[in-house]
This record gives sequence, C-alpha cells and structure tokens, in this order.
Amino acid sequence: MSIDALAATDNSAATALTEAEIFDAHQGGKLSIASTVPLSNKRDLSIAYTPGVAEVSRAIHAKPELARTLTWAERLVVVVSDGTAVLGLGNIGASASLPVMEGKSALFKTFGDLDSIPLVLNTTDVDEIVETLVRLRPSFGAVNLEDISAPRCFELEEKLIEALDCPVMHDDQHGTAVVALAALTNAAKVTGRGLESLRVVVSGAGAAGIAVAEILLAAGITDVVLLDSRGVINSARGDLAADTGSKKADIAGRSNPRGVEGGPAEALDGADVFIGVSSSKLDEEHLKLMNRDAIVFALSNPDPEVLPEVAVKYAAVVATGRSDFPNQINNVLAFPGIFRGALDAGARRITPAMKLAAAYAIADLAAEDLSADYIVPSPLDPRVAPAVTAAVAAAVVAE
Repeated sequence: MSIDALAATDNSAATALTEAEIFDAHQGGKLSIASTVPLSNKRDLSIAYTPGVAEVSRAIHAKPELARTLTWAERLVVVVSDGTAVLGLGNIGASASLPVMEGKSALFKTFGDLDSIPLVLNTTDVDEIVETLVRLRPSFGAVNLEDISAPRCFELEEKLIEALDCPVMHDDQHGTAVVALAALTNAAKVTGRGLESLRVVVSGAGAAGIAVAEILLAAGITDVVLLDSRGVINSARGDLAADTGSKKADIAGRSNPRGVEGGPAEALDGADVFIGVSSSKLDEEHLKLMNRDAIVFALSNPDPEVLPEVAVKYAAVVATGRSDFPNQINNVLAFPGIFRGALDAGARRITPAMKLAAAYAIADLAAEDLSADYIVPSPLDPRVAPAVTAAVAAAVVAE
C-alpha cells in the first residue's frame, strides 16, 4: 500500500482493534523477500545466477567498493534487538521481540523505501553483540538499534559506532529526541516564545530522556532539568557523584544550570515545558506550578504521564505518543529519512548536526498550518521522509 493510500485510511486507526485481525495479520510474519529481476527463462537464470553472477563476484573481488552498487548491502538496514526493553513489555527476549522488529523493517520500506531485515540476538552481552555485527558487516549498510535496555544501550551504540564504518543509531534514543525537538520548536512558536529561552523539565533519564536532553542542549536550550526515580538530576547528588563514568553523571554536569534539587514539584516550579519519557505519572498539582501557556509532551505509551484532558487545563500545547490524540510525537517521522539521507550521502556516521537538520525539517513541514493542535506533521504525511532525507544528506555534505 502506498503512503497516499495509508493517509487516506488514517481514520481507521480510531476503530477498535480485534484480537482476530491482529493475529491474522501476523500469520507467517510481516515480511518477505522479492526479486528485483525476472527469473522466467534460462537466460534470466544465467544472468541473475550462474554463470553471469560470477562476473559480478569477480568484479567486487577486484574492486570491493563495487559492492555498494552491485549488491543490496549498502541499501540494507538491519534492525537489531536483544529483546530487553520492548515497547511497554520490558525484557521479553529475542523471539518475542521479533514481531516488533519485523514491523520496524516494514516501516523502513514503506516510509523510507529502504530494504530492512530484523536481526534479534540471543545474547545481552554488549561485546558479543558488537562482535556479531562486525562479522556480519559485509551484509548490510546501516544498523538501527531497537528496544535495548539502558544503560547497556549507551555502551552498545558507542562501541558499534567505533567498530563499524557505517551509520548506527539507537532509535529509542535519537528518533524520539529528533521528533521531540521538532515538536518543541513549533510549540515555542505557537506560544510566542524563543526556543533558547525555555525552561524544560525532562521526566525520565533512560535512553530517550538523556537523548532528548542532549538534543535540546545542542539546539541551544540551556535550562534543561532531568528527573529520574530519585528526583532531580544534579552533579551534587551523592549517587551520581560516586558514578562519574555514567551517562547520568555526564548529563548532570551539563544540565540544570540553576542547581535545582528535590523532586517533580521543585523541577516544575516556573518551568515552561514538561517532556515525559518515563512511566512516572505527572500530578495535576505539579502542573499548576508551571508557567502560563505551558507546553506538555506526555509521551509514554500506551498511558501518557498525564491525560490530555487534564493537561489542557494548564497547558497551551499538549502532545502525546498516541495516534488518537492531537500532536502525535512518533519516531516514524524521523528514522526512515535519517537513515535514507545518511545512506544516500554515503555517511559513515549519524552526527548531531544530521539529527538537528532532521528535526528542523520536520518542524518546517508543519509551519504553514501551525496551531496548538498541529505542531508536527502526521506520520502518514508523504512529504516527511523526502524532506528529512534531503536535510540529512545536505548536513552530511556541509560537514
């Protein structure tokens, strides 16, 4: 089905799903392999396979760079998971994560026109995962890490970026961050604020929370305060001072410039923005502490940190991760175009500049019809992936 056809049927998402239709759709999995060349006669076979294919193999052996154009490897994204942090299901293992990874591969094809295969691994050892992907490197062009628990996900991504000469991105971190920045860019415009002047509270300091904080800092927002299960993250907190090598300790040293201490009440007092990427609930009393015309992104799925009907009492702009409310913050706005742009431009890394370019491209698409209920385009908007692709590819050239 084309993206245009998907967009035309977008309203069907509001209809209650049945168990029968869900399981029927997953019978035999959601992916298949299709040949791009005809195989209807002996000549076709001789070209696609033996003896013709030997000429191609000889050419690649002589000039390995030809694999980029004479195989699908450099256009193939592997979606890699160990099944330790799957959706809202937690550590369910490799096999149970496979339907999710198949879905992600289907999204790559539909929205980015990139071939993709799921690769779920029966190990949670970071070094074993790295070694596996290093050995498989000739078979793919990019790695999308998915549903891998924190803090291991940080170490795994860093080691893979160093070990592989191709784009690597943990979408739970950076896809979320890119779309959150796009949405916040436009929410600031709706409320008449400058992006850099915002006071932002991020609830959740796992994979998504730290990545959101990182991209906000990169975008020029200096007043970013993170919350975890123990309260406000700051460099003076005892557990972080003793763990100097952790991601939390690192972000503690680069955020919270006012030295806020305490819990949600202290963090949200005078805040302009709340971004929730954890399962913690947001107390309505704490919303009252935020500045006038607040911005609330309650992104936990399926249950937001605060329901939109409560948040709108105090906030001028409200977004969630759900498709049945306005302003859906959905990673599919980002990752197909980011990977497509990186691969089109021959990038070996996905850099902060490329992520910022993706965020601003997404924001620009909603600028013409901007309103409190429309701060990012629909995930089914056919303009999104091409715009992100072009912006990311341009960022590669600029770097």
